[in-house]
Amino acid sequence: MIRSALFIAMLLIAGFAAGDDVTTLDDPALNQRYWALIREIRCPLCKNESIAESGAPIASDLRREVKRKLVDGASDEEIKQFLVERYGDFILYRTRFTPETWALWLGPFVFLAVGGFAFWRVLRVRRRQPLDDEPFDEGPAP
Repeated sequence: MIRSALFIAMLLIAGFAAGDDVTTLDDPALNQRYWALIREIRCPLCKNESIAESGAPIASDLRREVKRKLVDGASDEEIKQFLVERYGDFILYRTRFTPETWALWLGPFVFLAVGGFAFWRVLRVRRRQPLDDEPFDEGPAP
C-alpha cells in the first residue's frame, strides 16, 4: 500500500516537473509568435520533434531562451539567426535558401526535368521504330 502511494506521488511530481515549462505570455500577439517559433525550431536532441513537443532538457532551455528573447524585443528572424549560429541550419524545420542548401531546394526540380527529358527522348525514339506485322509466336501449345 505504501509502495503504491509512493509510486503515485512520484508520478504526480514527475508530471508537475514536466509541466512547469508551459509558457503563456500576457500579450496575445507575443504569445502567438512564441508558439509559432517553438513549433518551427527542431529539438537538437530529439531530431524529429519541435521544441514545443519535446520533453528533453535542451528543448526546455531553448523554449526559455526564445521566450526571453521575445520579451527583450528580438524579432523572429533575429531569434532564428541566433539559433542557426549556435546549432546550424538543422535547427530550423524550414531550411533557408542559402548557397549551402541550394541543392536541397533545387535538386528535386532538376531531377524532374532530367527525368522528363529522358522520358520524352525514349518516346521519340520508339515512335520512329516500325511496328512488327508478325504475330507473336508463343511456341507449341501444351
